[in-house]
Amino acid sequence: MKISLLNLKRQYKYLKEDIEKNISEILEGGAYINGPQTKKFEKRMEEYLGVKHAIGIGNGTDALVIALEALGIGRGDEVITSPFTFFATAEAISVVGAVPVFVDVKLEDFNIDENKIEKAITSKTKAIMPVHIFGTPANMDKINEIAKKNNLYVVEDACQAIGAKYKDKMIGSLSDIACFSFFPTKNLGTYGDGGLITTNDDNLATICRALKAHGSGENGEIAYNLLNNIEEEVKVDNQVDDTVYNPKKYYNYLIGHNSRLDELHAGVLNIKLNYLDEWNSKRNSIAKYYDEKLDDKKYKKMQLREDDYNVYHMYIIQTENRNELTKKLDEAGIAYGIYYPVPLHLQKVYKNLGYKEGSLPNAEYLSKRTIAIPVDPELTEEEKEYIVNFLNNLEL
Repeated sequence: MKISLLNLKRQYKYLKEDIEKNISEILEGGAYINGPQTKKFEKRMEEYLGVKHAIGIGNGTDALVIALEALGIGRGDEVITSPFTFFATAEAISVVGAVPVFVDVKLEDFNIDENKIEKAITSKTKAIMPVHIFGTPANMDKINEIAKKNNLYVVEDACQAIGAKYKDKMIGSLSDIACFSFFPTKNLGTYGDGGLITTNDDNLATICRALKAHGSGENGEIAYNLLNNIEEEVKVDNQVDDTVYNPKKYYNYLIGHNSRLDELHAGVLNIKLNYLDEWNSKRNSIAKYYDEKLDDKKYKKMQLREDDYNVYHMYIIQTENRNELTKKLDEAGIAYGIYYPVPLHLQKVYKNLGYKEGSLPNAEYLSKRTIAIPVDPELTEEEKEYIVNFLNNLEL
């Protein structure tokens, strides 16, 4: 038996007709940038997440970069974040010229330890960037409390957590600004790259819309005034993406990016969004099955808060014999993932920050023991049973 970590081919088979119909209509319509599918998707995400603004971006990494730039974070600033996540989280901080300050994570849910954040705050700290790792919500009440007390921004890295809830509130609606990724393997993924920024702040939304499109047009002029504390009023009939022609389209006010959600990808996402809650529910069912069936003596499982809704982007187990386990999984045809083999504070690129082994012991501990097993909504009952039986009968 061969079991994928995520079987996108299987998923595509039953979406094929609707997706190809959407793509065909887009190609025939001739609107390939900021067309009706993109606008429709942004509106649907605003309603789904309960936010005022949802702004399509080229990818999740660009979303993080643009969000930080919109907040005015740059050279000489510090941003507190997690060391146990994908590199893009810290990379975005570095790209804008700021310095990532890593705070250790909790062993229970792998999220940043909110009780250690305040000790890391300095006069240079401008923001906290929690990561809802593997679809598990961070403790947003405590993080927002700390941020408010210290006059800091909060940026949610929600790239792995679309559809997750913190105390019945949607992830992506709980901070100054939040970022999502629609990379193909995400719970809501397109057939390429895609991202989203969400915020309830009108000014931040305008700046993000300007930055994603070369800092040009009416949004660019408003953003320039906002970032430079200029009170001059710029009248805009409808603040939409400046890819649509307007008299100021070729007037540039900021150094921005070319990072727009592709119309074809928006068309794919509009189809897949219809299934997101169902897929996340199936992921929860599979996770519950693993929780109940996997041998607790052999594998340590995730320990999550009961009042949150985890969307299980990954289902993670821990083992003391990961190298041996991966060899056996290969032999059995069961796909797996190692997330993450090197915590960010020990990556060579951040050697200059002065972290050493032992600096953040929990992240280092997890990096040697965690492994993801399939939690694909497309898993069959036979495949789930095969995975559990294999793991429980394995001698390591």
